[in-house]
Parts: sequence; structure tokens; C-alpha cells
Amino acid sequence: MSLFPDPAPSVLPRDTDWIYAHCDGGSRGNPGPAGFGAVITDTAGTRIAELSEFLGIRTNNFAEYSGLLAVLTWAIEHGHRRLKVVSDSELMVKQIQGKYKINSPDLKPLWQLARDRIEKFDDFEIAHALRDKNKAADALANRAMDRGTRRVVETVVVDVAALPPLPDTSPEDPQPIEPAEPIAHPGRPVMLRGVSRGGVIQLLGGATLRDGIFVKVIPE
Repeated sequence: MSLFPDPAPSVLPRDTDWIYAHCDGGSRGNPGPAGFGAVITDTAGTRIAELSEFLGIRTNNFAEYSGLLAVLTWAIEHGHRRLKVVSDSELMVKQIQGKYKINSPDLKPLWQLARDRIEKFDDFEIAHALRDKNKAADALANRAMDRGTRRVVETVVVDVAALPPLPDTSPEDPQPIEPAEPIAHPGRPVMLRGVSRGGVIQLLGGATLRDGIFVKVIPE
């Protein structure tokens, strides 16, 4: 059973031998942690593929194009010759349709790669839809970003309770390390302090971090 609801009806009519894809890409920060998602269905509306991938630190438009390229690649590899795509990226859709120019040097290679793959189809159409008609692909894109964000956080978050206590201070180190309270500034995130130990960071004062946040380490 799929974890996601069925996609909204396509804005394109269904015909025999076509497959249909709803794709989406996003970036949290633009640039920031980025990912894409896509749902591919047959003419009866049956879901035949779900695509989702974390892209690293990328822009929103890069993620949108990556979703389209993933759909094109999947369709070609599985022998489909007629494809209709729906995306909520008006910029990408109109660039692919030839209605908008490609001014970004970062997007031009992606546009060219997409056009080269589109040439392999007997028939291809792409249409723009509002985000509420692209919910399933949007959910997959967000799942990809969530996965990537957790991978980053897991490399720095430690279980404080599982670590042995710090060694006693010696004459060469007369000042013990005191637990530090979080430092808060109005309008800014709370600052936590910690000590590196065995390649990991131990937060002082018993502080912990929730999943899904980024950590910046500044040596003192």
C-alpha cells in the first residue's frame, strides 16, 4: 500500500498508450537541502512508479529540473514512448515549451539534457498545474529532503547520557569545564556549547537536539 494519497487528476486528458507523471522539486533555503519527487501512472490512473531522491545543497530550480530528468530517464529505460508531465514549476514548464528564455548558466545544461531526452519520445507534452494538483509529488520531494537532512544531523548529534563522564581535572588543567546554559539572543537561535570527545560533540548541561536541524561547529 502506498504511503501517499493518489495524485490529483492530471490537467492533461488521458489517451491510450500514454503514461503520466506528476513531478516536483524543492529546496529548503534556495540553495539548501534539496530533493525531488515524482509519481508516474498509466492510462487507468494506476500508479506504476514513485521516484524520490535527495540532491544535496541545491537550488529550487535545479531540483525541479532534476525531477523532470528523473521522469524522462525512467520512461525511456522502461520503453515508454508517449509521456505527459505535470509540474507546478511554471518557469521550468515554459522553458521546456520554448516560451521562456533560459538565462541561468546553471539551468541551461539541465534544459539541454531534458530536450535531448524528450527527442527520444514519439510524443511528449508538459503542462503547468498549481501545487494543490501536485500533492503526491510534493510529498515525495519533501520525504527526500527529510531523509537528506537526517543524514546530515546524525553525523553530529550524540546521545549525551550514553557517554562516559569527562575525566577529572589535573594540575595541568586546573579549571573544570562547567556546564553552560544555552545563550539566547532576541531574534536569534539558541546557542549551545559542547566539547569534542573521540570525534563526536558532547553538548554541555545535558542539552539535546531535536531531529531535522543543522549544527554549525565553531572551535573556541
